[in-house]
Amino acid sequence: MTAVAAAPRFLPSTLFGASAPSNRITLGFIGCGNQSTIDLPAFLGHDDCQVVAVCDVNTACHGYRHPDQYLGRKPAREKVNAFYAGRAGAAGHRGCDAYNDFREILARADIDAVALVVPDHWHGLMTVMAARAGKDIYCEKPLSLTVAEGQAMVKAVRQHQRILQTGSHYRSSPEARRAAELVRNGRIGEVRRILTQVAEINAVDPGPGWEPTPIPEGFDYDLWLGPAPKVPYHKDRCFYRFRFNLDYSGGQVTNFGAHTNDLAQWALGMDESGPVEVEDLGSEWPAPGGLYNTATKTAFRARYAQGVELLCRTDQPGFSIRIEGSEGWVEYGYQGLKTDPESLKALTPGPNDIRLPQSNPDRIEEASRYHIPDHVRNFLEAIKTRRDPVAPVEVGHRTATVCHLGNIAMRLKRKLNWDPVQERLVGDDEASRMLTRPMRAPWSL
Repeated sequence: MTAVAAAPRFLPSTLFGASAPSNRITLGFIGCGNQSTIDLPAFLGHDDCQVVAVCDVNTACHGYRHPDQYLGRKPAREKVNAFYAGRAGAAGHRGCDAYNDFREILARADIDAVALVVPDHWHGLMTVMAARAGKDIYCEKPLSLTVAEGQAMVKAVRQHQRILQTGSHYRSSPEARRAAELVRNGRIGEVRRILTQVAEINAVDPGPGWEPTPIPEGFDYDLWLGPAPKVPYHKDRCFYRFRFNLDYSGGQVTNFGAHTNDLAQWALGMDESGPVEVEDLGSEWPAPGGLYNTATKTAFRARYAQGVELLCRTDQPGFSIRIEGSEGWVEYGYQGLKTDPESLKALTPGPNDIRLPQSNPDRIEEASRYHIPDHVRNFLEAIKTRRDPVAPVEVGHRTATVCHLGNIAMRLKRKLNWDPVQERLVGDDEASRMLTRPMRAPWSL
């Protein structure tokens, strides 16, 4: 890793506080793959945030989610430079730096915050290191790879008094928030059951007998692996498809479940707690020997102490959540908010109703194109006010925990008893060992 010069390229806003001359938050954007095509423009769209550096272990290549996607740190840098040059004029733009190693961004004193848009197996380490370096953090969902990593993330963020926003951006949806408020205020009566959907695997496994493929030129595969086991390279191991290998992710359970199960936690008021029991309901897994080893069909049940059951399944495409009560139901998904009785949808909140945090109080219209920009806006406001955003570290950790417990129960094909206060499994040593993972040297928490 190359040492970074001590003299800052920009004056960080933390030197001035809320009355900074530009009041501009300087950001390092780490991870320039598929999700960056959405997240990077969301940060660029705010005048009080300046992306001053990007980082990715890949210089540039095709073949991310779609074969024609050409992504990496070089095209990301070009996008940032073109954006600012077009907005302010080329003569006044200093240029965006690009790095292979994220530690160079963390070492820069002139960077206030980082966006971590990297595979899940890097979330824990990068978050802890960023917190120690004094950076505020926007970390994509799911927050963690394991329960133990999530616990370490909570500890580091709070110990170093940093702001962290989990990228569970449906918390910035007006209709998702409305659904949760209807439940919280008893409008559907006593909650009986919650149904959450996660999608099937949307990639083709190379299958048993797969052979290594050449590492693309300009791709630092060893650094991409980082704390994960050292294994031969294959093009379907990395980029978008990393999420279908347990070394790097939890499959669609943590991918889509970080949204649907998150909304369940929100509606139940379980943001700092969780279920007490989790069991498999007939999940399906790929045949041994392939490259992918995450669930092909999700099916688990989580029971909360008050008796509410959450059934997380793969029954239909996309994602949705349906919360059933003794006097009606609410449902939210790609089709927006639905209710029974239908009159609930237009019900005006009462003066004594519980109101949940809003990312953008002025946002009334429900449109998916606003969710991530508003979620980013909420993060930037949290940095300025030093108050928690709508999806702080504990929220992301507890939602990820539900997903991790579901994966463990499905893998072991048995019921688990979870203590949400102590955050430990009761009476199951084998399952308890799956709450953490060893890290490849020299990486460690």
